[in-house]
Amino acid sequence: MITSPYDKYRQSSVQTSTPGQLLLMMYDGAIRFVKGGLDALKEQDFQKANTFLNKTQTIVSELIVTLDHSFEVSKGLASLYEYINHLLIQANVKKEAAPAEEALGYLVELRETWAQAAKMATAEGAGNASNG
Repeated sequence: MITSPYDKYRQSSVQTSTPGQLLLMMYDGAIRFVKGGLDALKEQDFQKANTFLNKTQTIVSELIVTLDHSFEVSKGLASLYEYINHLLIQANVKKEAAPAEEALGYLVELRETWAQAAKMATAEGAGNASNG
């Protein structure tokens, strides 16, 4: 049972979000967790780094599973997501920041791209609604 007002708000925001907003939330979480993992690696808190990097891998794996393979771009995204997971595993196993930083760069870039696409889709939808 959810009792925290923040948890209730978070659950409500997830349930009422568009697919584009949910995708951006997933990227935001992945980015936040990679940054947490990087901070933990710098502090040499390897248990904490493991937790954060594993959470990021879970999100990236979910991005892979939810890809719509009816679009050609999905194949390339699947490969990129697999590579990001590989980088996260390398960072975690070797306790090195460089692979996680590379993964973070890809995640930030993808998030920005999807945010732009969502804005364009919203603008297009608003244009179509006013033309109807």
